[in-house]
Order: sequence, then structure tokens, then C-alpha cells
Amino acid sequence: MNFKDRTVVITGASSGIGMALALEFGERGANVVLGARNVGKLKELAAMIESKGSRAAWCETDVAREDDCRQLIETAVGTFGGIDILICNAGISMRALYDTVDIAVLQRLMDVNFWGTVYCTKYALPYIQRSHGSIVGVSSVAGIHGLPGRTGYSASKYAMTGLLETLRIENLRRGVHVMIACPGFTASNVRFAALTADGSPQGETPRAEDKMMTAEEAAQLAAASVDVKKLALIHYSPRYTDYDLKQLLSEAQGVFPNTVLARDRAVFPIEYDILSKYVKY
Repeated sequence: MNFKDRTVVITGASSGIGMALALEFGERGANVVLGARNVGKLKELAAMIESKGSRAAWCETDVAREDDCRQLIETAVGTFGGIDILICNAGISMRALYDTVDIAVLQRLMDVNFWGTVYCTKYALPYIQRSHGSIVGVSSVAGIHGLPGRTGYSASKYAMTGLLETLRIENLRRGVHVMIACPGFTASNVRFAALTADGSPQGETPRAEDKMMTAEEAAQLAAASVDVKKLALIHYSPRYTDYDLKQLLSEAQGVFPNTVLARDRAVFPIEYDILSKYVKY
């Protein structure tokens, strides 16, 4: 779809999936509003988008701070007159067993992943109701199936899912589209920045980043899914065994009911879809 003249607000836009989303929506003609803490990268990204003919604005944003989120939304409205799509992408992860992790790490995960979504959606919702637009939460398969060493991460993503599912129900008659995107392992800096037991960054990745889905692939899938107003986008790797898929689908059914298995993907009747990376649009 051509998103020309539609305004898209993206948090966590300075790297990874957020940056890829910004470039993808810019390529599709959208006005892109960028939020992140790294001002230098935001300026560079805005310039890249504008060099290709689309419009961009940015706002220094730490989503754990309510006032920063309010200012991000005000920047979008003040620059472009409204908001059509809000993508709550900013997030951090962790690598520590619950036995040893500092409580402050769990609080930080909730502040960024859950409360950052709360703040942004709260301030953006009136404009999205007016435009009959979309809210997208970039969650994770960890928000459907608990993962060891990621208690705070899984809990924060489950909380995000609960918030957005409820927003969808409350806005059924107001034309608001809400999508929960759950990428599988995607090449980004999230593992380098993941918090360890004492809150310090992990600083390395235990996985082969070059074997994962790219941020650009994730962004393309997300944009295509917003286009057709899917309610959920859950990526899984084609290397999963039948047992792995059945376990994942069992967990998914707890969040998105009536899931059925159809060859290499799960199909949610009507709006829901779990997509493998090889699904083409």
C-alpha cells in the first residue's frame, strides 16, 4: 500500500526494527515521526527519509518518561496535523535468571516495554480515533510463551498484549485498528543491550545474527500487515519442528483463540495470521 500523506509515529526509531520501519514507511510515502533517545541518529534518519521525497520529524524520547511521550505525540500533531499510525516499538530485553536478577532490572523492563506503550497510546489515542487509524505494538514470541532468563521481558510483553487487546475491544465501534506484532529472532542490537542480573548491558550476542530474519524483513511484514489491518503478526522460523510449532500454537491459542495449523503456518480465522518469513505479499 501507498501510505502517502499518512502520519506514522515510531518509537525506538534510531536502530533495529524501529529504523527499518521508519525507512519502510518513508519509502511508502508516509510522514514519519521518529522517537528515540539518540538525537544524532534521529537527525540522520530524518535526513535519509527526506532525501527520498518523504517528510519526517523527530523528538528526543525516552519512553519510560511520560512527558517525553507526550512531547513526541505533540510533535507529530504540531508538524503534520494528526496521527494515523502509532508503532510502539521501543523496548529492551534481559538475560538473567529470576533467582539472581535485581528487582530494579524488572522495573526497568516494565518502564520501557509496558509503560512506554501506555504513555504513547494514551496521548495518541484521541487522534487515532479521529483518523480511524492503527496502533501497533511490537511485542515478541516471549509475550506468548515464557522464555527462561527473560522473566521481566516476557512479563512486560504479556502486559503489552493485555493492554492492546483491551484497547481493541474498547474501540471496536470507533474504527481503531490494533495489531500486535510478535517477531521471532531478528538481527538487531537488542541482545547487545540486554540487561544482565545487575542491570549492566550484556554487550554481546550469544546467537548467530546473520542467520536471523533481518530488521528490514520484519519491517516489510509489519507494513504489509498494517495495510490489510491484521490483528496479529507472529513470525516463526521455518526450521521449527512440528513439535515446536504445536507448542507455539498452543501458547498462541491462549492469546488469539481458534488457531488452526495449515502446513507451514498457523491461520487465525478472518483477521489473525501467523506468518513464516517466506509468505509473500
